[in-house]
Amino acid sequence: MDRSREDRIFDSINVLLLVLITIIVLYPLLFVLSASVSDPAIVVKGQLWLWPKGFNLDGYERVFQNNDIVTGYGNTILYTVVGTVINVVLTICAAYPLSRKDFRGRHVITAIITFTLFFSGGLIPTYLLVKKLGMLGTIWALVIPNAVAVWNIIIMRTFFQTSIPYEIQESAAIDGCGNFRIMLNIVLPLSTPIIAVMVLFYAVGHWNAFFNALIYLNDRSQYPLQLILREILLQGQMQAMIDMADDSLAKKLMEVEGIKYAVVVIANLPVLLLYPFLQKYFVKGMMIGALKG
Repeated sequence: MDRSREDRIFDSINVLLLVLITIIVLYPLLFVLSASVSDPAIVVKGQLWLWPKGFNLDGYERVFQNNDIVTGYGNTILYTVVGTVINVVLTICAAYPLSRKDFRGRHVITAIITFTLFFSGGLIPTYLLVKKLGMLGTIWALVIPNAVAVWNIIIMRTFFQTSIPYEIQESAAIDGCGNFRIMLNIVLPLSTPIIAVMVLFYAVGHWNAFFNALIYLNDRSQYPLQLILREILLQGQMQAMIDMADDSLAKKLMEVEGIKYAVVVIANLPVLLLYPFLQKYFVKGMMIGALKG
């Protein structure tokens, strides 16, 4: 089928726009990666544009010599794994019954949980509740208050309704399967795309979270990585990682510059490595569960 001149022009414009958007997205990532392994003096002077210059790993060495960062990394991995497991399990347990046609009162329950999307108690009542429950200073203060997201329940419920034929569940029930077994043996094996999307959403949220830790945690040994990096990047805590015996202020500033880019790369690396493994499920899961019926 011959393509018209207008179609070719339209395709060319789309390609140019996509290339431009790709460059805009990738350039900051490549720049930060290159700056983290380049000579800090070159970075400070603004002579680095894309590729590394003056290969230097001092920033990474100083980062891994800092016990707070290593401890924060371990804490963040723990909070992310525990929090994501709780999030996904509770989301499935809420979404599956709400997707069943034979579940009485599902519309009322859906309306109630949707109400919380628009109205909440606020920060102070939430803090007082967490304190009353004795969760201050524990991992539970970070994973329980945000244990489930209403929006994700709606997405997963819609996926169950639109992607898994209800007749299959009825057939399993006729064969003697209970609701719990139907969910485990039939629904969940067919729901890999949406589960992968939920894992990615929740895991990234936990990995980047710092505000709840800032409010609920007092022990520095429990701080997640993002809270440590916040102190380093925003509160001038890099001086603790720099040898104060250095008599050159310029040298200190260059060391700070190298550390800054190194910690940014280290903080984002796990998420960047996780996404390619889930990307093939991401679009499929989101598109199928995108109709909020």
